[in-house]
Amino acid sequence: MSVNTDRYESAAARYFEAWNATEPEALKKAVAAAWTADSGYTDPPPEGGPPADVRGHEGIAAVIKAAHEQFPGFVFRPLGAVDGHHDTARFAWELVSEAGGASGGDSAPVAGFDVVTLDEEGRIRQVLGFLDRVPTRA
Repeated sequence: MSVNTDRYESAAARYFEAWNATEPEALKKAVAAAWTADSGYTDPPPEGGPPADVRGHEGIAAVIKAAHEQFPGFVFRPLGAVDGHHDTARFAWELVSEAGGASGGDSAPVAGFDVVTLDEEGRIRQVLGFLDRVPTRA
């Protein structure tokens, strides 16, 4: 049986567009395009830090902004294919130096995967994040 993966790939593409937006207005627009108004975002706590557990566009934009402040000059990129069924998709990602570009550059300091739940229009209702690699604090 063939599954139409366009819905999942489109949702993931909008997700990465939001995570890579650095200008306030572009970030606001990208978050609104990717997530429902009442959406949620949950990540485990990085070593020594608080977990992310927010709802709504403003909360999600704040988490993204904080990541850019912690890792200036880095971008999120997908790792591998987006996998999904019904209203759920999953995909892996890594945070890499923008200077490294698509060739990868140095090792990514942060990597993980996310599981997202979509609404009927393909916008994200909920993100459950998992961190596979995080920098250790000195």
